[in-house]
Amino acid sequence: MTTSTALLTDRYELTMLAAALRDGTASRPSVFELFSRRLSGGRRFGVVAGTGRLLSLVRDFRFGDDELRFLRDNDIVDAESLRYLENYRFTGSIRGYREGELYFPGSPILTVEGSFADAVVLETLALSVLNHDSAVATAASRMSIAAGERPLAEMGSRRAGERSAVAAARAAYIAGFGSTSNLEAGRTWGIPTMGTAAHSWTLLHETEEEAFRSQIDSLGTGTTLLVDTYDIRTGVETAVRMAGTELGGVRIDSGDLPTVATAVRAQLDELGATSTRITVTSDLDEYAIAALAASPVDAYGVGTSVVTGSGYPTASMVYKLVARQDASGAWIGVAKASADKASHGGRKAAFRTQEDGVATAETILVADGFERLDQPTAHPDGRPLQATFVDNGEIDEAYEGVAGTASARAHHLRVREELPVRALALSKSDPAIPTNYVNVE
Repeated sequence: MTTSTALLTDRYELTMLAAALRDGTASRPSVFELFSRRLSGGRRFGVVAGTGRLLSLVRDFRFGDDELRFLRDNDIVDAESLRYLENYRFTGSIRGYREGELYFPGSPILTVEGSFADAVVLETLALSVLNHDSAVATAASRMSIAAGERPLAEMGSRRAGERSAVAAARAAYIAGFGSTSNLEAGRTWGIPTMGTAAHSWTLLHETEEEAFRSQIDSLGTGTTLLVDTYDIRTGVETAVRMAGTELGGVRIDSGDLPTVATAVRAQLDELGATSTRITVTSDLDEYAIAALAASPVDAYGVGTSVVTGSGYPTASMVYKLVARQDASGAWIGVAKASADKASHGGRKAAFRTQEDGVATAETILVADGFERLDQPTAHPDGRPLQATFVDNGEIDEAYEGVAGTASARAHHLRVREELPVRALALSKSDPAIPTNYVNVE
């Protein structure tokens, strides 16, 4: 049974629709654009995530009997609007940056074209998905860069809503995390899952030794034992005594991690467990991970920080009308001019300008008339950034599901190599590359 996503929206989307149906502008061809005016938290780049989820949600954006009854019973829209919504199906086109792509201020991350009525009702859904997922992916990418070759596991489900936890696991995986503790994310998106035992497991047993023995009996000597329920040094000794020198790993979830990790590594080596890996999981963020770069840590588990965007839980994206046809049928660019909230009108084509494989600028061509953007002479040297996700209402399934998620992950890891060195720093700064607008005459 398909669950409608049509009411995952704000009321004013439908009141605008109702007014547009009344005054005759509902069918006016329009172009909406989703973008961010600035990068949250002084980040040097952003990461697009959520597009594959959004496409599936758009497919289910239909008003069934239950949804229409709610709108009618609560007097939200009039009878004409109800008749329109009864047959609603998005029939326009959606283009944008691929999932995993980097973005910068002004990047046309998503472009939605169709009638005003077709496109305006998708605003809240598009922003809900991309603001959340891109915030998580941006934080996760910074953590992945800080971790280098060491693997990262997402463990933040208990710090997020039950559905946003699944979305966050997916976004983190796209941006470089290798696994998740969330089983629904594993089932839905094909993400490798991980996890062994919490402190409650040790506390359940009479002794730490009994807990470790039971875990090894169940999961084998390759398991990872949590050694900081009581005394860490005693825990490590007990772990190796129970599993032998082939113990897979130990996990540390408390203490001054650089100091503790160094002491644990030395103890493991003294006990002959030279191949036993050390995983740390105590309130990590990108800064803590970077501080552990010189420590003998083999893997990281990150919870709260990644699922909350490491202090910036939204990507501050907006969804604005940037072009429409006038009464004569001519295309005109439109833009908001409010202080600090200005936007660039017109349809856009975006390119990542490069020099020797390193990104140097976000180049955005702007035109009122669409045909001018299609002229070969208008295109600068650089990598085209936009793909077509929906064409006349038909969704490209390649960007959805397990395959779409894997493709987004591979794309991100590939394009991240284009970043200039200054983009890899964690300190607050201006965007790593400028955004240049070029008007196409």
